[in-house]
Amino acid sequence: MGKATIIGLVLGWLLIFLSIAYSGITKLPIFFDIPSAVMVFGGAIASVLVAYPLSAVLKSLSYIKITFTAKEPDVLETILQIVSLAETARREGLLSLENRMEEIDNPFLATGLRMAVDGISPEVVEGIMNTEIDAVNARHVYGQSIVANYGKYAPAFGMIGTLVGLVLMLADLDPDTIGIGMAVALLTTLYGAVVSNLMLLPWADKLGFINAGEIQTMEITLKGIIAIQSGENPRVIKQKLLMYLPPKSRPEEEENE
Repeated sequence: MGKATIIGLVLGWLLIFLSIAYSGITKLPIFFDIPSAVMVFGGAIASVLVAYPLSAVLKSLSYIKITFTAKEPDVLETILQIVSLAETARREGLLSLENRMEEIDNPFLATGLRMAVDGISPEVVEGIMNTEIDAVNARHVYGQSIVANYGKYAPAFGMIGTLVGLVLMLADLDPDTIGIGMAVALLTTLYGAVVSNLMLLPWADKLGFINAGEIQTMEITLKGIIAIQSGENPRVIKQKLLMYLPPKSRPEEEENE
């Protein structure tokens, strides 16, 4: 998943560079302006600081980092593990799952199974785990909204920077330098558009995609735990959970059957 983020960024910047280079590589330095970059990035950060608590803004880099490091959840592996646990529970009893806790890496699955093994009713288990799903989703949506707002404010400050540049240019109008002055003034708008549409808003969308995959995996896990606790046939559990996957992602033997 992180590879797609890197490939997309490299491809996007490469396209911009090639479009500039097509008109002449000597024109490339014109597109670098530190005050314009400071206006866009600094302005976006300032607006987000107004909109959110400082502690949340400081975490925004960790949210962006997730788009590079997150791995797509292996839903099929989770389903097959749940089916294996269901077979053990059906063969040896629900309490036997306590001996398999060490092999479970998924903390959400481990928590649900411990409650099931402890004899907590399915209704209570479902209620507790649904609360955790809602809490995880709320945290993720909150982080996504911060990154999305960076993308919303960056173009606005790009326009503000352009207006400031135009005012300064017109206040000291020189026909010989008006072209250069106009080009520099427009750079902040360009920076804002590029940063927003190539980086910030796509990062926010990627966070939404990651969250959707994680929430789906948690919901599948919950249904599996409740099914195990209810004593359902492992075969039925497997068929039920595989319905969440697209047909091409299901095991071949299941499709053949």
